[in-house]
This record gives sequence, C-alpha cells and structure tokens, in this order.
Amino acid sequence: MEVPMQGAHFVLVHGACHGAWCWYKLKPLLEAAGHRVRALDLSASGIDPGSLMDDVRMFDDYTKPLLEVMASIPPDEKVVLVGHSLGGLNIATAMDKYPEKIGVAVFLAAFMPDAKHEPSYVLDQYSERTPAEEWLDTEFTPIGTPQEPLTSMLFGPKFISFKLYQLSSPQDVALANMLVRPSSLFLEDLSKKRPFSAKGFGSVKRVYIVASEDKAIPVNFSRWQIENFGVDEVKQIDRADHMAMISEPQRLYDSLLEIAKKYI
Repeated sequence: MEVPMQGAHFVLVHGACHGAWCWYKLKPLLEAAGHRVRALDLSASGIDPGSLMDDVRMFDDYTKPLLEVMASIPPDEKVVLVGHSLGGLNIATAMDKYPEKIGVAVFLAAFMPDAKHEPSYVLDQYSERTPAEEWLDTEFTPIGTPQEPLTSMLFGPKFISFKLYQLSSPQDVALANMLVRPSSLFLEDLSKKRPFSAKGFGSVKRVYIVASEDKAIPVNFSRWQIENFGVDEVKQIDRADHMAMISEPQRLYDSLLEIAKKYI
C-alpha cells in the first residue's frame, strides 16, 4: 500500500462574490491527510469585516490579504497555490511577486492570464463570448468615481442556481445565497496594468483543472485559455459544476494530492 504524501502547504483563493467559506468541504479533507491549508478571505470578501467593495478601488487592494500570506511564507518553503474562478488573477499576481515561494499554481475553473497582454485580456475575451443574458440576475452597479471608476458585481439567486451550483446540493445553494457579497471584475483597473512578467508569473509551474459541467467558465473557454498561454498539465473533474470544491470535493482532493506529489 502506497504511503500518502505528507506535509504540503495549500493556499486556497476563492472567486468573485465568495470567501474562504467556499472551501469548507475541501479544507478538512486535506488537513485530515496531514497537509497544512490556508483558506483566506480577499479584501471585502467572505467574513472580512474590515472593508466593503466601495472601499476597494484597485485589484492590488483586493489581493492584499493573499500577498500578505505569501510574504509570511519562509523563503525555503514552496506552497501549492490554488485559485478558483476570478481567483486565477489573484494567484497570478502572487506568482508574479513571489515565484520562488510557489511550487505549483493550480487554476481551478479559473481565469488564467498570459504574459503578453494586459491582465484584463482574458476577461475581455470572456465578455466578448458571453451574451449579456447569460449573466441572468447578476447585478452590475457603478460604485467608483470619474477618477477611479469601478463596477461592483453581485451574483443573483438564478445565476447561483443555474450557472454556478447547478450540480450542488440545495443546502449549498442556500448557503451561497446567504453568504455571497458584492465583488468586482476590476476591469477598469486591470485594463491599465502591464502584462504579468514571463520571469515571475511565467516561471511558475501551472496546472489547469477543468470542471466538465462548468456553465460559468465553460470547458471551451478553459481550453482556449490553455491554448493561449499553455500549462504544464491539464486535469479534468467529471460531473463537477463551476463550484467543484463543493459539488465534487473528493475528486478535487484526489487531483490536488496528485499535483502536490508531482510538483512539490
């Protein structure tokens, strides 16, 4: 019998409108196997009481809690950095700043930028391929100023039920409806940023995990992102909706252990 790998350090980054709470099924699975797990709230997200989206003007401000976690990691340690959905852009920011601290970056049903275009490029491509009606009851609200424009985004019950959690339990759908908070795609800010660097961001090993029944970031768009920038490995979780950590936590757990064993 093969002895399971021990001691990997996982840092889990949620997507828009969510928080650390969305990893509640995966985190104990990893910890029970002897791994360290940090699931964090980005700014104005989850149960973070310190800020509202109205106070978060820039993407770097939104990413600050992740960068603080990465700064605290000892220089001789490498983590498995996992970003879900919009969290792919947050982990890309961390990859660019702390490439030496990341053994592998995992893009889970996520937006994955490249090192050629501005960071908003994949979001722009997604918007071009996604008709407005696909957003269902998602609310977009201008909350910025002429000097610092910002548009907030809040997933509605229909979008949650039919686009994000369609294979998840009614209990998890109810939980999401109670806990989601306004977020943003930060398009106004990300469109002005320089591309992520090949030396930093591009130097980190990358694995993309596709959720086979994803209706939010469909498989064909995930495949386009993979072709656009390339990864070291592609995995697929069958029968998983966009929230693979909730609809198929055991399969995601198995995939992450395989990744950690191979790259850490």
